[in-house]
Amino acid sequence: MASKLNILFTGATGYIGGEVFAKLLDHPKFSTFNITALVRSPEKAEKLRALQVQVVVGSHSDEPLMEKLASEADIVIATADADNVPAAKATLRGLKKRYAATKVPPTFIHTSGTGVLTDDAKGLYPTDTIYDDLNVVQLNSLPDTQFHRNVDLELLGGDEAGYVKTYIILPSTIYGLASSKLVDLGIQNRHSVQIPHLIRAAIDRGRGGMVGPGKNIWPNVHITEIADVYMTVLNAILHNKNPGHGREGLYFGENGEYTMYQLAKRISEVLVELGLGKDSEPSPFTTEEIDKYFDGSLYMGTNSRCRANRARALGWKPTKTTDDMLSSVKPEVEAILEERKRTGSLAVKPTAGYAATT
Repeated sequence: MASKLNILFTGATGYIGGEVFAKLLDHPKFSTFNITALVRSPEKAEKLRALQVQVVVGSHSDEPLMEKLASEADIVIATADADNVPAAKATLRGLKKRYAATKVPPTFIHTSGTGVLTDDAKGLYPTDTIYDDLNVVQLNSLPDTQFHRNVDLELLGGDEAGYVKTYIILPSTIYGLASSKLVDLGIQNRHSVQIPHLIRAAIDRGRGGMVGPGKNIWPNVHITEIADVYMTVLNAILHNKNPGHGREGLYFGENGEYTMYQLAKRISEVLVELGLGKDSEPSPFTTEEIDKYFDGSLYMGTNSRCRANRARALGWKPTKTTDDMLSSVKPEVEAILEERKRTGSLAVKPTAGYAATT
């Protein structure tokens, strides 16, 4: 009998990771996988074990642990943190050991984000620069100092050295309340980062807001459809279709664009509908509000434009559009209000690294 494929998964309790993990559990080849999930919570670990997977309780920041687990894996799917350089290096060290033992380059599917494309627009203008993930020369021109680029370059270096094949998924603004079986089991976080953060700030100030006039443009993608990108890449690997890896293995996730003004206006309209705001027209964040809600960062005023042609070439067929993203605002606001009622907290301060997965 053929040996099972060892898959190491990090971030299964997160918004993106939970959605990807749920699809992995439903994969037609699930019976041929030996899946190990690394999670911090002992309680969630027990719930995951009930799903016929192995679970290790620990942190991906534990470098010796990551190195050991990766050294036993044929495939690593990392969805925990786009900016943890030590974790990425430890994973690569482990995968290098795996290669030394098997003489077969293992697979590393990593989560980055289109934050790597951002500029310094401060909401003042849209950019004409659109990145195409099939244009390797254009992607190679990204400065090393861009968001997420330090980790991405570690993976690209490993691929160039030949001991690993790396595939980097770059989600854009992800939207929609997660609704996988992991949500039902109390394992997965339901909420994205960017839009809920803007909503919480808007509820606090009574009005939607943006950096400057909000003319900057971002792409968007629905949570289930970005998870489909991971499955599309994984399936291409499993079926020996030789999908692009390394420098030819950056996969954007997008199906439409919006201006930050559009999003802020929709948030304002929803607040008026729900009796939480008096003006359906958004207003620019003041300097004090940018300090309060975003720790002084103007990230929400950046441009990030791209086309996900590489995943589409492998058969990815997203159907949800910017209209769906704008329609998702009201259910998101209602969910946040329900959460506030339950916990008594709005939590408007950003969690550590709110740009971590965009």
